[in-house]
Amino acid sequence: MTNAIGHDPEDEIEASRAPLMDHLIELRRRLIICVVALFVGFGVCFAFSQQLFLFLIHPYEVAANMVAAGKAGGHHGPFDLIMTLVGLKEVPAAAAGHQKFVFTALLEQFFTKLKLSAFGAVVVTFPVLAWQLYRFVAPGLYKNERNAFLPFLIASPVLFAMGAALVYYIMLPFIVWFSLNQQIFGQGISVELLPKVSDYLTLVTSLLLAFGLCFQLPVVVSLLGMAGIISSKMLRDGRRYAIVGVFIAAAILTPPDPISQMTLAIPMCLLYEISIWCVWLIERRKAKDEAEQTKDVVAV
Repeated sequence: MTNAIGHDPEDEIEASRAPLMDHLIELRRRLIICVVALFVGFGVCFAFSQQLFLFLIHPYEVAANMVAAGKAGGHHGPFDLIMTLVGLKEVPAAAAGHQKFVFTALLEQFFTKLKLSAFGAVVVTFPVLAWQLYRFVAPGLYKNERNAFLPFLIASPVLFAMGAALVYYIMLPFIVWFSLNQQIFGQGISVELLPKVSDYLTLVTSLLLAFGLCFQLPVVVSLLGMAGIISSKMLRDGRRYAIVGVFIAAAILTPPDPISQMTLAIPMCLLYEISIWCVWLIERRKAKDEAEQTKDVVAV
């Protein structure tokens, strides 16, 4: 079957095929670039690990200050905290104070910096890693498939950033607010929250990773739709089961409180609907291309 200009699509792949040794050399070159990018990203993130650390602790700092202001007679809630984080409100001046984090092992803070730098390196270098993967598999794709694959390289980091922003500006403030309000002061007893550095950053990075990956749902589903593995009808028919699965996943991936679970489950349900729409568009475009190719063959 030929396309509109008379070229067989199979020739596109045959012309780009190379011997096995050339493929291995190309794979080694792509892997070396990825490893170098990760090392450079790790070095940059480690050099700025204190700034990254303070950035991730900022929601806790703002929440602690606003809880202190509430105890001093102010009226503040978690939604005020979110508005403060996004810059729509200011923290009461009287509440500003020094927040304390602790570490209980000699090298705990150092290893925490290493883990944070490794996490930051993967996030920062993801565009490079994705591009190298694309450049390696591109010779095995048709021209139209290569063009269709490129938007996913842009959508993937954007969706990851959206998931991370949801954690930083909405979910994490609710968790911190809830935790700080569990403290007990009075009658000679003080139950005070003194978070460990490693525990806090493990929670934050785990949530960022979980939400960022969950937000890749439209990308994964669209690629499966392009491959013909799933269809929009299949997704629509399985909507009720997908919603149940989303809420189960949200219960597993988030802390055990309903606000956190809903914070993940509701966007995931919306992303599932967007995925159905994306697959439907892919199917519609495929049908149009096949109709045009059939018309061209008949004309020949």
